[in-house]
Parts: sequence; structure tokens; C-alpha cells
Amino acid sequence: MRHFINFAKVLLLFLFFLFLIYCLLSFRKIPREIAYGVSFSKLHADELALSWKEVYSALLDDLQVRNLRLSAHWPMIEPKKDIYDFSSLDYQVSEAQKSGVEVILAVGRRLPGWPECHTPAWASDLSWEEKKEKLSAYIETTVMRYKGYANIKYWQVENEPFLEVFAKDHCGDLDKGFLAEEIALVRNLDSSRKILVTDSGNLGLWGGAWRAGDVFGTSVYLYLWNPTIGQVRTVYRPSVYRVKTSISELLFGEKESMLIELSLEPWLLEPAISAQLDVQLQRMSIDKFNEVIKFAKRTGFEKQYLWGAEWWYWMKQKGHDEYWEEAKVLFDD
Repeated sequence: MRHFINFAKVLLLFLFFLFLIYCLLSFRKIPREIAYGVSFSKLHADELALSWKEVYSALLDDLQVRNLRLSAHWPMIEPKKDIYDFSSLDYQVSEAQKSGVEVILAVGRRLPGWPECHTPAWASDLSWEEKKEKLSAYIETTVMRYKGYANIKYWQVENEPFLEVFAKDHCGDLDKGFLAEEIALVRNLDSSRKILVTDSGNLGLWGGAWRAGDVFGTSVYLYLWNPTIGQVRTVYRPSVYRVKTSISELLFGEKESMLIELSLEPWLLEPAISAQLDVQLQRMSIDKFNEVIKFAKRTGFEKQYLWGAEWWYWMKQKGHDEYWEEAKVLFDD
């Protein structure tokens, strides 16, 4: 019995010190004001059968968004082998520049939006070595085209590349050597701008992405959906993100970090345009929308990019403008 009591005392003392360390690591300044931005995807707007230019103009003019993350999805940029189509991205970047909007431009195969890894049809049967060669050519062509735009703030290389457990069927295993080559390529093409590398806030360990880039970005998904158990709310508290930031700084050095993907649309297993409206309203009600915003404010990130703007606009057309109006308040502030 005495041995059990002594063991319990040691265990309690150990747990107390762990709790104390956690509290110390979570003690970070929480910004009073958040600089909000938005991720915009033409592919997502197309999926919702929206006029993507109409949505984009509404973001710039109605919401008054002044920080954007745009994606140079490979199939959009190179729909046919060696034939590039920059028309839609040219429009996005140039219109942003006219409105004084700073842009994070993402390049690579793994970019925001399902199925995570985006490969043009013509390249789907290429070997990995051949794909790497064509990927490098597309990245070089894209960076060279847009590095002259003064409103490009950062280059993002790939999206959550270290999150191998998600979308593995589409992405396969991470080629760390090639990721390093991609980052080096972009840095050599444009040494004047920093490179953003991202990792999942829910599942990522952050170390690989933190060390790989000049700026670190993470994601927050508060409400998830599992086919077996239904909707799941993360068990994480906002302090977890502050602790992970502190640990990363202690282990790998301080650098700028941001919340690059704050999910504010429902987690669906089918396109929103095909899903029942009441299901979407249940999975991302306006109360949950506001809860996510409130949660994110306490993560300690001063810059936060919202995900789901195309869906807010689509819901507005369906008679539910509450999401769009709540977002407008954020950007008015």
C-alpha cells in the first residue's frame, strides 16, 4: 500500500509540473486587434456554380478585404502540357493591386482545397520524376510572372506538406527532398520575399514546416465531420496553439507565424451545391461561425486568414446573408 501511495504522489507531482509548464508556455500576448484576411479559390467558386469574378469583386469592394491568399493551382495554370493560362490569376492579382490588397500567392501541387493535391489530367500518368520536372517548370514560370507585382507579400510553397495522414490517396508520401528543392527554387527566383510554409493546427507537429520556411502558417478546424460518429468538435483549447508556438520558438527559433486557414464553412463529404441546405446550416450555424471566430481570437495569432468566403457568398444567394454580414463586421473593424 505504501508503494502505491508513494507512486501516486510522484505521479501527481509529475502531472502538476506538466501542468505548470503548459501554463508557462501558454502565457503569450493575445493581440487586441486581429488583421483579418481571406483565402480565395476560383476552383471553389466554380464548384458552387458562382461567377468567380462577381465573388472576388464582392470580397474587395463589399467586404473590403485587404489581405488575400490566392492559389496558383497547377491544373488552372497549365491545363495542357507546356501551355499556360494565367488569365484568371492575372485578373486576381492585378485587381488586388488596384485595391491596395496584399497577396500571399501559393504555388505547388498540394494547395488549398480538396483533393489537396491538384494535378492536371495530362500529368496524372507521369512518373514521379517526370512530375517533379514539370512541377518545377510550372513553379518557375509562375514566380517569374508575378514577382514584379509589388502587392505580392509572401510566396507559399505547398500547403500543409507535412500532413501525410490526410489525403494520402491523392498525395502519396511526402518527398522532403523535393519540397526543399521547391523552396530553394522560389528563393533563388525571388530572394526579396519570404517563403511561407504551413502545417495543420489540429494534426501537425509543426517542426518540419517551422524549419522549412521563413514564415509559418497553421490552420484551425473547430468542427469536423466523421462518417461514423458525425460532427466532432476539437478537444483543443485556444491555449494549445499558444503552447505549440512557444515550443516551436524554443526549439527552432522565433519567426513570424500566422493563422493561415480558419475554417468557417461546413465540413461536407460532397460539394456544397449538392448537399442539403439544412445539413449545412446545422454543421456551420451562425452561432458556430461566431464561436470559431471567438476561439481563434485567443490562439495568439495577430494575422488570421478566413476560409469559406465563397460559401458565405453562395449562402447569401440562398437567402442566408448572416455569414456575409458577420464577416463584414470583422473587416469593418
